[in-house]
Amino acid sequence: MADRQQTDPAPQWWSRPEGTADARGEGVPAPRPEGSADGGAEGAEEQHREPAAREVKYDPWGAQPLQVVDRGRPGRGFRLWQVAALSLGTALLAGGVGGYLGVLAERESSTRLELPQAAVAADKGRAPESVAGIAATALPGVVTLHVRGEKSSGTGTGFVLDPQGHILTNNHVVADAKEIAVTFSTGESVTAELVGRDSGYDLAVVKVSGVRGLQPLSLGNSENVKVGDPVVAIGAPFDLSNTVTAGIISATGRPVTAGGDKGDGSDISYVDALQTDAPINPGNSGGPLLDSKAHVVGINSAIRGADKGDDGAEGVRQGGSIGLGFAIPINQGKRVAEELIATGRATHPVIGVTLDMQYTGDGARVGDKGEDGKPAVVADGPGARGGIKAGDVITKVDGVRVHGGDELIIKIRAHRPGDPLTLTVLREGRERTLEVVLGSANGS
Repeated sequence: MADRQQTDPAPQWWSRPEGTADARGEGVPAPRPEGSADGGAEGAEEQHREPAAREVKYDPWGAQPLQVVDRGRPGRGFRLWQVAALSLGTALLAGGVGGYLGVLAERESSTRLELPQAAVAADKGRAPESVAGIAATALPGVVTLHVRGEKSSGTGTGFVLDPQGHILTNNHVVADAKEIAVTFSTGESVTAELVGRDSGYDLAVVKVSGVRGLQPLSLGNSENVKVGDPVVAIGAPFDLSNTVTAGIISATGRPVTAGGDKGDGSDISYVDALQTDAPINPGNSGGPLLDSKAHVVGINSAIRGADKGDDGAEGVRQGGSIGLGFAIPINQGKRVAEELIATGRATHPVIGVTLDMQYTGDGARVGDKGEDGKPAVVADGPGARGGIKAGDVITKVDGVRVHGGDELIIKIRAHRPGDPLTLTVLREGRERTLEVVLGSANGS
């Protein structure tokens, strides 16, 4: 009984049969009938004796069972909310498992989901006058220049001038170059050598050798450009080669000066520029500005950044395009390129006078003295022969008003040496008109 658990409730009592043995196997006497001698005497004696504490002994036939199994409280059944919660949990679990198995089955299935899409069209090209048509025509003749100097390196753009490998770009792209690498639109890269450059016009020519299949760009005529004409710019802004942007001609004849980092004025360029809103950024310098016939009408050269204090501007000047780009007219670029290829240097048209650059009035004033104390008007020079005197204020060039010395230089440099000019000057409060034939000076 000690090693086996009783599975049924133990009886609350047992009747003990007469003559059965106790726990020690000793016989238990049967009860004696009342009135017997022994029983009666002992019974009477016990009635007169003090009750004594009886020894408690284990009695397997006692009222208490040996072991009682605790079966807990009887079940009360499921309540309604428990059934509902169980059903909801089962439904959510089944839905989640089913969804996952469905997605897994779809991924592993050989059937693909395909959305409607237009078919691949036959390559019919684009209209030649469209931006895409202009880009397709011009891109093979546009190159990216990677320049390395002693202390710095940079990226610029250029375009092929002739089958001999001459490439036109900006002077400020190659000014300090020790190594020049040219990359074509096909990805082919070759080294190039500097042929000549001019800081006053901000133009330079480099040359590649041993390259077959060169595709020179066609040069247009910047005299034909009108405000509002559509134009396309191609270059490598921030070294992103073969970038194409589009816009219009915003203005012509914009007097623009650039450079001046050296402080002595030797690197300042003067440009009678074409203004465009086609996005131009650092790296576009030297790239072509093209008209609707894919003819080059300008060489992208400068941008106007946002000054400190302008809306949205931070710092002295931002480097990105704000829609004010400037290009050197191709007529000026063509003449300078021809001279650089022929002699390595370009000539500048001059009138032979020294200007007072500190003058703050309207117009360009001829100084009282020149450099090193020399006369402000060169003796027997173009200006002297035309009648210009020290202190004269030049207010117009060919009838177009100028507002300062920079603008006068720009208007003069837009011409060739030997061209005649009509100058309007203010002398002693009176205006007079003078005829001047431009002279020539070597550029830098």
